[in-house]
Amino acid sequence: MALSHKCKYCISAYQFSDRVILRNDHWIGVYDKHPVSPGHMKLVSRRHRKSFDNLSIPEMIAFFEILKRAKTLIRSERHPRGWNIGINEGRVAGQTVMHLHIHLIPRYKGDVADPTGGVRTILTGGNYLKPKT
Repeated sequence: MALSHKCKYCISAYQFSDRVILRNDHWIGVYDKHPVSPGHMKLVSRRHRKSFDNLSIPEMIAFFEILKRAKTLIRSERHPRGWNIGINEGRVAGQTVMHLHIHLIPRYKGDVADPTGGVRTILTGGNYLKPKT
């Protein structure tokens, strides 16, 4: 089947890769090649989608199913104490491959000095609750 677009994830046929750890009808799970933390997994839409808004309801339901399975797997192997689940949607948000993929990042006690605020620190660079000095 010839593709009408040049998407890195579609062309490399992730769904047939030996890197696939989890799969369902709409998603695959692979460990990230450039992990933020041990066990960092990328959940990739099997159909070419650019954003979460483009998903059908069955694809959304299937995402939550594979997310739960991924967390169960990582929890059993790595024992994280928390999670960040994130989508970089659009170039200004840091998306580098324009194919929907969602990061599941396990978090561990002490992995950063002060985790307060979680993803809020992406733009502020620190704990948003502490006064700036």
